Amino acid sequence: MSETHQDSGSSGGDIDLSQFYQIFFEEAGENLDLMETMLLNLNLETADDEELNGIFRCAHSVKGGAATFGFADVAELTHKMESLLDRLRRHELQPNAAMVDVLLESADASRSLLARHQTGDTSPAAPTGDLVMRIADLAAGNAPPVVAKPAAPVAAPVVALKPAAPVVAGQRQLEIKVGPLAKPEQADAIAELFRDIPGLGTIQVLSSDRKDFRVFAVDTASTDDDLLDLFTFHVAREQIEIRPAAVMSPAPAVAVVDASHGFFDGAPGAPESSAAPAAVEASAGFGFFDGAPGAPSVHEVSVAVTPVVEVLGATKAVTKAAASQAAQPEAATIRVAISKVDQLINLVGELVITQAMLAQNSRALDPAIYQQLLTGLADLDRNTRDLQESVMSIRMIPMSIVFSRFPRMLRDLAGKLGKKVDFVTQGEATELDKGLVEKITDPLTHLVRNSCDHGIEMPADRLAAGKPETGTITLSASHQGGSIVIEVRDDGKGLSREKILKKAKERGMDVSDQMSDADVWGLIFAPGFSTADVVTDVSGRGVGMDVVKRNIAALNGTVEIDSAEGFGMRVAVRLPLTLAIMDGMSVGVGDEVYILPLSSVVESFQVKSDAVSTVGQGSQLVKVRDEYMPVIELEKVFQVPRFDFDKNSDIMVVVEADGSRVVLLVDELLGQQQVVVKNLESNYRKVPNVSGATILGDGKVALILDTGALVRRSRH
Repeated sequence: MSETHQDSGSSGGDIDLSQFYQIFFEEAGENLDLMETMLLNLNLETADDEELNGIFRCAHSVKGGAATFGFADVAELTHKMESLLDRLRRHELQPNAAMVDVLLESADASRSLLARHQTGDTSPAAPTGDLVMRIADLAAGNAPPVVAKPAAPVAAPVVALKPAAPVVAGQRQLEIKVGPLAKPEQADAIAELFRDIPGLGTIQVLSSDRKDFRVFAVDTASTDDDLLDLFTFHVAREQIEIRPAAVMSPAPAVAVVDASHGFFDGAPGAPESSAAPAAVEASAGFGFFDGAPGAPSVHEVSVAVTPVVEVLGATKAVTKAAASQAAQPEAATIRVAISKVDQLINLVGELVITQAMLAQNSRALDPAIYQQLLTGLADLDRNTRDLQESVMSIRMIPMSIVFSRFPRMLRDLAGKLGKKVDFVTQGEATELDKGLVEKITDPLTHLVRNSCDHGIEMPADRLAAGKPETGTITLSASHQGGSIVIEVRDDGKGLSREKILKKAKERGMDVSDQMSDADVWGLIFAPGFSTADVVTDVSGRGVGMDVVKRNIAALNGTVEIDSAEGFGMRVAVRLPLTLAIMDGMSVGVGDEVYILPLSSVVESFQVKSDAVSTVGQGSQLVKVRDEYMPVIELEKVFQVPRFDFDKNSDIMVVVEADGSRVVLLVDELLGQQQVVVKNLESNYRKVPNVSGATILGDGKVALILDTGALVRRSRH
């Protein structure tokens, strides 16, 4: 017989599990995030089974995957979490704030350990012994116990020193021999199936005369094929022998697997060993078998009986990460590298350019002669637009992805500051481009922390001011015109005009008492400006608001502040929807073509030159339905050379940005079309009043105008 050596990266044959590492890390991160969200939303007084079971399943999934891939430190920590959560879901303990705290800390520690494994970091890890002891202490009952609720029984492992349970009608008694084994988790995972899957039956772990084999006594109504399908998620098919309960024959001739990794040093009949604590913990069966290694006890896991066909999906959900994606029939998503999506968007962009070229070149064709060709081009136009919208939606993600990180941060920060804060979110379904979401996360974090630290008062101060002792911070997102507006609001003390002016004068800034409120609020964006009286680890160093404004300005966005002292403050971040493809209106000025974002265009009309009035310093205004609007002549802004000196611009386009409207004076309207946005700054340099460029159907380059910059220009 040939001898096959396996390391921690393979099990159940010659499968290299390292190819599944990335999937496991992503799924583990998602499970830890979900567990954190559920812990934060957990009502300690009325926690129900569904909530507790959901939290337990998250920890259980991370533990199972970590054990499968050989990450013993993560498996040990999450196993301890699982033990505490198991007692909670069986109502043996009443959840309290201390348990939530330690579970949140353990989730953070698990993330840290997983990050080390993902990056291959070999430096000493942060110790988790204190966390493990605190979890064990809470799980041991050093929290007020509660009587289990009889109305909501939960299936749980029942340890008994007794023979197998009485046979239920329709069940069979089997003996299942598994081996040779390289790692104990493989056999433990099989026993785990009987606990996690209602109706699979009961299982007893019998002693074995060889430490690399396990023998189970099973009562089940499932067929041999069903059992094999389940077990082969953990061990190879040739390592399983199923027979009716009787005398077991000697092990069949199968490939011998090297089991000399120290996993079974504590198995019955094995000599003592100085195995590492993590290995000993693993050999103990991750809590599924309460007896210590070497104890002759017989253990039984009892579960309610239902048809096994109903629970195959649940089985696959708790198997190793390598199989979990394919094993969940309800999964409706796939993981795709973002680089592939970007490449697809670029290709669709080029397709849009090609389609525009064909459309432009076909305008002179006679419809009577080229009817079929023109019909095909019309279909191409429609299909290209549909394809573009579908591809762009792939990169769009909801703002809930960003909002979900703040409840935990606020909980910790409010606890550190001794404040009580409610967090409210609105518009979580508002979608943004993934690249934009990543860039806006840090500025929003600064704003939310500032609201909690500077805005919300201490509970006693709020009560003295006639407010509820719990403050409220609201984070909202919405689409307004061609922009995304994200607001951070609080009902705290607001900004103090006097305090800001005093600090500004102390710093030697050019300020006066006659400044408008908006100008005073703008002072807090000055580098190093802070009104905090004491420098703490939370704030007061003057780092934050200037960074917020700089980061948002880099995205061609703006920040607006509104405050009422004693009542609260609102910070609105307005960002353009900088997607790769957009709808635009082409306008001609002289021989140049410019693109206006269609979402910013309000209307267009033709005027006579005498309708434009000139006011001080050469500024021009035009009256549109009893409203005077500033006029911007694009030929002067961009210094367009004009060869037709007799022609005057007489077409006006009204555009809106930042809540204000201006009128642009152009020569002609060329039409509406989809344009591919190219980054001008990375390919050339930043140009004032221009947000990007595009390639037209005839191959020429046209500039995309920054309507927000043009509106701001008109104000000055």
